Amino acid sequence: MVIGVDHIGVGVNKLDEAITLYCDVLGLRLEGIHMVEEQKVRVASLSTGGETRIELLEPTESESPVAKFIERRGEGVHHIALKVRNIEAVLEELKEKGLKLVDEKPRMGVGGAKIAFIHPKSTKNVLLELCERP
Repeated sequence: MVIGVDHIGVGVNKLDEAITLYCDVLGLRLEGIHMVEEQKVRVASLSTGGETRIELLEPTESESPVAKFIERRGEGVHHIALKVRNIEAVLEELKEKGLKLVDEKPRMGVGGAKIAFIHPKSTKNVLLELCERP
């Protein structure tokens, strides 16, 4: 079902400051910055040099899910994205196994990926994202 970790999403207040830390200090490489209007967030995709990326998530509005996360918990790890094949079948299987889904059908994410979230109440308070890349 899961074939790897696609990325780790990190909620930040100031994207430019976080990019400086992760790229200039830690040596990761900025792949691009994208707006995800649906989630009211700006996303910086960073290469770690391996298969797993880091996505820095800056809310663009106070009502965005990431803004609410930062308000409750502070900046930090927001979600873990698991790489899957056939996301529709994986969602159906997880639903049959009793997991609560945020998204019962995949939606489009950064870079043309199909994504869907599993509710953290079903996963020991960890927000998991399923991610199928083209």
